[in-house]
Parts: sequence; C-alpha cells; structure tokens
Amino acid sequence: MVPPGNLDPSVSEAEAVLEFRAVSRRFIAGGRTVQALDNVSLLVRRGRVTGLIGPDGAGKTTLMRLAVGLLLPDQGRVTTLGFDTVRDSLAVQATVGYMPQRFGLYEDLSVQENLDLYADLQGVPPEARAGRYAELMRMTGLARFTGRLAGRLSGGMKQKLGLACTLVRPPRLLLLDEPTVGVDPVSRRELWQIVYRLVQQEGMTVLLSTAYLDEAERCDEVILMHEGEVLGHGPPQIFREPLRGRTYMVNAPGTSKRAMQARLAAASFVIDALIQGDRVRLVVEAEAPPEPARWFPEIEGLEVQPVPPRLEDGFVAALREKRPQGGARSGTSPTSAIMRTGRGTAEFVIEVKGVKRRFGNFFAVKGVTFQVARGEVFGLLGANGAGKSTTFRMLCGLLPASEGNLRVAGIDLRHAASAARRRIGYMSQRFSLYGHLSVRENLHFFSRAYGLSGKQQRERLDWALGQFELDQMADAPSMDLPLGHKQRLAMACALMHEPEILFLDEPTSGVDPLARREFWRRINSLAEQGVTIMVTTHFMEEAEYCDRLAIMADGEILAIGSPEEIKRLQRTTQCPDPTMEDAFIALIEGKGQPPN
Repeated sequence: MVPPGNLDPSVSEAEAVLEFRAVSRRFIAGGRTVQALDNVSLLVRRGRVTGLIGPDGAGKTTLMRLAVGLLLPDQGRVTTLGFDTVRDSLAVQATVGYMPQRFGLYEDLSVQENLDLYADLQGVPPEARAGRYAELMRMTGLARFTGRLAGRLSGGMKQKLGLACTLVRPPRLLLLDEPTVGVDPVSRRELWQIVYRLVQQEGMTVLLSTAYLDEAERCDEVILMHEGEVLGHGPPQIFREPLRGRTYMVNAPGTSKRAMQARLAAASFVIDALIQGDRVRLVVEAEAPPEPARWFPEIEGLEVQPVPPRLEDGFVAALREKRPQGGARSGTSPTSAIMRTGRGTAEFVIEVKGVKRRFGNFFAVKGVTFQVARGEVFGLLGANGAGKSTTFRMLCGLLPASEGNLRVAGIDLRHAASAARRRIGYMSQRFSLYGHLSVRENLHFFSRAYGLSGKQQRERLDWALGQFELDQMADAPSMDLPLGHKQRLAMACALMHEPEILFLDEPTSGVDPLARREFWRRINSLAEQGVTIMVTTHFMEEAEYCDRLAIMADGEILAIGSPEEIKRLQRTTQCPDPTMEDAFIALIEGKGQPPN
C-alpha cells in the first residue's frame, strides 16, 4: 500500500494518467469552512480500474471535479493526461470522459436524440457516429430502445444511456462518480461488464467512486479517503490482510438475529457486527480475548466459525479508528409507540390481495398478494421498473389501486386512505424534505403536518434532535447536510408522529457502509420493539436484515420467504452457497426479465 500523502516512486510518468501533488481545496458552506481535500497526493495508473471509496463527505466528488478541471485547487497541482488542469482545463475536458452522480439526460428526448445531442456537444463528426452508436447500443443493450424517451427508461437503463453519452467520443480516461447508485444488481453487473470491456478492448483508464464495497473488490486498485485525506492506496487485498484471523461468522440457533447482533456489537473488542442471513459476521480487535467459543457465554448454543476477511471489513475497521461508532444516545427510546405495539402476535397489519395498478394500457403491478405481520421487517426487492415503488405508493395511500384490496393497520385504503396515513411513516426514495428549511424547521413542519402541537410537539422535536444526533446542525439548511445526515433527518421526520408502520423506499441508496450500519441499527431497534417495517432496497446485503422478502419482476412476485429460504431455493452444483445477490440475479434471469 502506498502511504497516505506520498506518491509511488515505482510509477513512471508514462504510466500515470492522473496525478495529484499536495492538493487542497476548501469551501464555505453555511458560514463555515469545509476542508474538502487536505494535502492529497496520489497517482492513477494507465489501463487500470481504480476504485475511490470513503464515507459521505470524504472528498471523492471534489477529487473527481478537480481531476477534470471543473474545480481549481486552492494549493497543489493536478495533472490529467499530461495537462495541468489550471492552465489547460479546456484540453482536459476535451480528452476526459466524466459521468457525474446526476448525469444530465434530457428526459423529453429519445435515446437516439440524447446520443445525437452529446455527439454535437463533443464535436464527433457525422461520419464517425453510426459505427460508434452501434457499438455503444450493443454494449449497453439499448439497441431496441433508441426511439424511447429517456424519461421512460428504468433507473438502470438511464445509467447505461448516461454512460453511452459520455462515451460517444472515446476518452483515454473515464471518471465515473457512483455510477451504480440506485440501480438493481442485474444492471450493476451489466455496468461492470461494460467498464471492463472498455479497459480491456479500448485501453481506457477508469477512476470510479462507489458506495458498494463488493464493487470496489473488483477494482485493480483502491483509494480509501476520509475527511479529505487519503488513508490508503493499493490493491484490495492490502486492506483485507491486516484483518486475517479476526473475522468470523457467528450463529446461535433459536436466538433472534437482531438481538444477537445488538449483543455482539456492544462488546468492547468487536469492531463490526453485521447480519448475514441467520448469522452475524463479526470483526474483532487484534487483542480480542482468546477462545472465541467463550466470548459470549450468556448466548446459548453460540457457534463461531472463522471466515476470510473482505474489503468492507478493512474499510469499516479503518474508519472506526477515525470516527466513533454512531448510535442512538443512551437513555432515549426510539419512539414511545414501540412500547405500545408489542410483539409475538400473528396479527397482519399489511394485507395486499390481488392488487393491480394500471397506467393507460400498461400494468405496473399485476395481481400482487402478500401479508406482513406486526413487528416484522419485510423487504420488497426487484429490478428497476419491477413495480416496487408503485406498490409502496399504493400502500401509503398516495396512489389508488386499479383492482384488488389493500389494508394497512386494519384500514381499507380504498375507503379511508387519510386515516391510514396517520398511522404510518414514509421515507421516500429521494430526499424529499425542504432543502431551504433548516433541520429544526423541517422537523417542526412535519410534526405540525402530523397534527402535533404544544408540549407534545416540543418533546418530539427534542427527541428527534437528540436521538438522531442532529442538534449540532439544527439551524443548518437541510440541503447542506451530508447524505448520511439527510437520511437521519428524513427518518426522524417519518417518526415524528410515532407510527405503527414504517415504509422505507430505498432509504440508504448511495450512503457509505458506516451510515448504512447506523441506519439499520435504528431500524432493528424499532422492529425488535414492535414497529412493522417495509423496505425496498437494491443493496442485497441489506436484504439479509429482513425477516421475509418478496422479489418482484415485471409487476409480479417471483418468490417470497426468508432470506435463507430464497437462497436455498437457488442452490445449484455450480453455486452451492449462493449469496443474496446470486439468488436475486438467478430469479430475475429465470423470469426472462427484459432490461427495462
């Protein structure tokens, strides 16, 4: 691993396509100075895929914008493909491909019209376009959809079209800022196949930031950033090796996996405890007590099995040293409604029977049926465009069903949707709070919208600011918050009225692994005490937290059951121990789901 702040002397100038030398960049936000990059030095090698990882606010996007000359450094020097980005920013932008997090597709234009527009912007001569278009459409699988409006594409197809537009003129260096956020595992896999085809067949160099650490494992090299500094740089294995002999799978038959995780995570020598199916993945300190079987004698039947470390284990361990473990403050209850709801009953609080939703002649949901019990964590998974968000919106009373019956908290949504909405909390797929309002003002607004006032409202405001550790930024505009804090605020707003049922639509899309862990610790606490949780996610390891899952494709349910049951059904001689992602892809591809 290259030590932080140093350049690798073994890399020649001919090999280096991107070089940062002692680069710093700061911003003024909300009246305070933010040090986005602090004395960063690094090299990106030619012909490789380099992954850029780090928590929210680490400086990844700033680094990419500096690399392409869209920002200028306060100090230091950035050289891209031999060009100084200060003196030659136009030359850099003419030779580098850059796909930002929110790529600017024109949704009222067709796929073909978007390609033509970007070819015009990039100065691609007309005679060179037909061949390039054909190659890009073949590569992305969009050849059948060139006449479709971009706004009618699924999330995965939009990402692939954005990449195609970036590649209309083949760049020598391609910068991708979290290209797979919000897309399903099938589309993620297809995007990675495209990336490696570009490297192997076109000799491109790729620098790619990602919130998914399993993706970073596929990179030739990884750069780990935190608070504007480089903590490490090298092949993925150098982050894993220090944890060899310190990673385990833990199981205790008959014990709730959420209760077991909470108990394991509380131990002083535990760095990380992550639910995986019916087991918990454990990362421990180097000086953990010997004899793992005796670590937790109070947990009956505890089984501890060593497993190889992963890049994500190294990521979490490195960042735990830099910032304290997040968590709810002691002495606070997530919500008093939890204590009222109780657990252990077979009462169904969400009932979906033969539900369909039609838009014109198109059925987004086709006769879906399932039930969710009180206190259950129920996951709704599927490829982009499978009908998950439409189902969610119907359950929240935001969209009427075309056919079938929906009951939430015992209330028929066809006749009393507003009454049901008072008993549920909803956190949407995209940050939907008021960006120009402060944290406190958003909490105040939503508490009033839910009918809170007086002493009760003040108590809930104090609870939200304290429980979600937002009091230090209570007066900051919510648009200026890091993504992880935006998620905290959105969840706090959804819980202000102490709902019985919580709907979470891709709540952790794009947030880093530590923020995801913090979020799910809160969800698990709610579920353990009786709140019913229904969640959609594209992150398959999150699906392991659910008690049961329904996997959708093309508006229908393909499979329903516990994570272990769904994985077991997909075992083959070629894949005897499938991951949740393996099982998901097998189900979707078995359905013959078209890439839309």
